[in-house]
Amino acid sequence: MTTTLRQYVKPIGTQSWFKKVMSKYWYPFLTRRFDREDVVFLNFGYEEDPPIGLPLSASDEPNRYWIQHYHRTATQVDLSGKQVLEISCGHGGGASYVVRTLRPGSYTGLDINPDGIAFCQRRHKLPGLDFVHGDAESLPFGDQSFDVVINLEASHNYLRFPRFLAEVARVLRPGGHFLYADFRGFLEFSDWDAALADAPMRLVSERDINAEVLRGMDKNSPRSLDLVNGHLPAFLHSFGRLFAGVPGSLLYRELQRGRISYRMYCFTKD
Repeated sequence: MTTTLRQYVKPIGTQSWFKKVMSKYWYPFLTRRFDREDVVFLNFGYEEDPPIGLPLSASDEPNRYWIQHYHRTATQVDLSGKQVLEISCGHGGGASYVVRTLRPGSYTGLDINPDGIAFCQRRHKLPGLDFVHGDAESLPFGDQSFDVVINLEASHNYLRFPRFLAEVARVLRPGGHFLYADFRGFLEFSDWDAALADAPMRLVSERDINAEVLRGMDKNSPRSLDLVNGHLPAFLHSFGRLFAGVPGSLLYRELQRGRISYRMYCFTKD
């Protein structure tokens, strides 16, 4: 198992077969396994030094570090009254938080996992929030449909990342923003940089957030380990710890070493 994990993490995201497995099997599997646990976030988490201290409701507090990741990504621009699309919304926790606190005019969450979309539709019933099954590389929306597109910790699994960026630009209105956070392994740095440089949008800001994500992983570790050890079969525990980014996992160590880079971006469409 260790060899398999090393083969994945070192060229992380490069194997098309792995991306297909993740999209078609792993995420629907997680949705079914964690349905009763009400797991609404699938990202690594985020914490600053000193701590952000984001005011949260009692019901949101257990998800603090996952929420802070969404908050920092989404608040790069003012979302109030905007038509927002989140591509790869996962289990919808970020969508719910943004709608309840940042007051967009409407919010659409899209994901390729049909089980995840069904979960979102059952779990998150809020005015102005809807969820749609669809492909990030072929968005089921007309041109210039949204003011803001959000994408958090998902694009490393896309088979055609430049195609995804073109689709984002297509559905954005002029003056709209693309708020983006994700990671890549060191063998993909140059391709990632080139695709983002060629995107039909203008870069507004870029941040390295390795340290903040590592702190989030540290804070989320007890909950992540409980889910992995209590709800996944034993033969998947190693992969589950990798996927969750728990301290000591290969992904966590590679992020510490800088062989994985996690970044946050804001782009605009002129």
